[in-house]
Amino acid sequence: MKNNCLVILGPTASGKTKLACQLAYHLNGEIISADSRQVYKHLTIGAGKDLEEYEVKGKKINYHLIDLVEPGEQFYLHDFLRELKTAFDKINSKSKLPIICGGTGLYLDVLRKDFSFTQIKENIDLRKELEKLSKEELQKKLIAYKNENLTTVDINSKKRLIRAIEIAEHLRTTKTALIKTELPYKPYFIGIKIAIEERKENIYKRLIHRVNNGLIEETQSLLKTGITHERLQFLGLEYKFVSNYLQSKISKEELIIQLSTAINQFSKRQMTWFRKMEKEGVKINWIKRDVDIKDLLKEVNSEFGY
Repeated sequence: MKNNCLVILGPTASGKTKLACQLAYHLNGEIISADSRQVYKHLTIGAGKDLEEYEVKGKKINYHLIDLVEPGEQFYLHDFLRELKTAFDKINSKSKLPIICGGTGLYLDVLRKDFSFTQIKENIDLRKELEKLSKEELQKKLIAYKNENLTTVDINSKKRLIRAIEIAEHLRTTKTALIKTELPYKPYFIGIKIAIEERKENIYKRLIHRVNNGLIEETQSLLKTGITHERLQFLGLEYKFVSNYLQSKISKEELIIQLSTAINQFSKRQMTWFRKMEKEGVKINWIKRDVDIKDLLKEVNSEFGY
């Protein structure tokens, strides 16, 4: 079936936003962010929104799913599903090309997998009980349900394990059928390939720039609005480690070293997720970071029949 949207994926610091905006400029497209932190307002530097990239040769590129909710609010997968569909339909209604850009693997998966279980609401009492368990205990508990729909859960994430058990318990005790809808997305995946050493160098340079150009001040501003250090820990990476620095738990030098290591580990997990997608049958067209945009446009135009 003919493709109806373009996906730009890749590890952090690979240049996804810049490439997506260049393609949007040439292909009459609009960007839909597939980044789990860019949905939050006021998380600009740490979440890497790079809003200056959304202007190409004097033309503003429209974007969606950025700055949707306050940083103190929760934004769940079912919220992303809803907002993605809204943005997708809106862009299509203008006869433009939806270009989905991001590195959050779970968000990319909704383009090709049925996530009907996101309709299942939180079970607060169950969650309180599960929070007391270790990651290993949660893993054993999830396996005991023998639910084939939950075999792809990230078992290294306590948060995801708890949600999976919550879903499994609901499905075990409730006979109500979940509403399934046919996915409207026919994506063409482009992945940015970047050598490990170059990726590490880019991550370090970008981190130094962010720390020296407002990341710490941005985090302090979040605290002044009432965001707690606990919430900053949940928001992860940059905000987690700057929170530790602001509480004098680590020095500025330790902030750089520890955060750089954490971001590199995160980029490895992203690549693992992309390889998993390929094993599941997704064709990702990998390109070099410095690809000639004209050559790439020929390829995309051919694929979409332009």
